[in-house]
Amino acid sequence: MIYDFMRLILFFDLPVVSKEDRRIYATFRKYLIKNGYIMMQYSVYCKIFANREAAVKHVSILQRNVPQKGQIRILLVTEKQYAKIEIIVGGKSNQEQVVNSDAFIKL
Repeated sequence: MIYDFMRLILFFDLPVVSKEDRRIYATFRKYLIKNGYIMMQYSVYCKIFANREAAVKHVSILQRNVPQKGQIRILLVTEKQYAKIEIIVGGKSNQEQVVNSDAFIKL
């Protein structure tokens, strides 16, 4: 079986004005981390999937767990496209260096 690894990139901008807003923000961020997302930048997280079907299935699960206020956007790209990201300033985080398609065990 050939795997076409996919990356789901999630961008979010949630309100943090009130104490309740900050709690919702923190809860959503913890949900992302608990479910295997890694932080690329503030409010930009990504997760790798074995194939497009798994990524699309995850999107429907994700939609049931997002806050009602703010903006949340997703972008699905192939691992090949993701690997072409140019970093202008800074560098890859340790998580980004470790979590890639090489980390998957191919059976």
